Amino acid sequence: MKKPNTASAMTALVGQIRAQIPFDELDEARVCSGKCVGCAKKLLEYLEQEVIHWEYSLARGEAPNLGDINKLARSAKKIYKVLQLNNLV
Repeated sequence: MKKPNTASAMTALVGQIRAQIPFDELDEARVCSGKCVGCAKKLLEYLEQEVIHWEYSLARGEAPNLGDINKLARSAKKIYKVLQLNNLV
């Protein structure tokens, strides 16, 4: 079985992030109400910018390295946990 190249691995990761974290559905009023563990709003903004950056870079034909994929995956996991603690996902 052939291993995926880094571009297809990053594309898959970006797709998983978009599927699991509803960026468009989380409005500021919902994100910034009630219990707050970490700043979910800022974390969501950061993650969305990273995802947009990689979508744009991949569309231009840039290939990420394994460190880029690992960094985005770790950030997404940590941010997802914060969203869970804040009952947003």
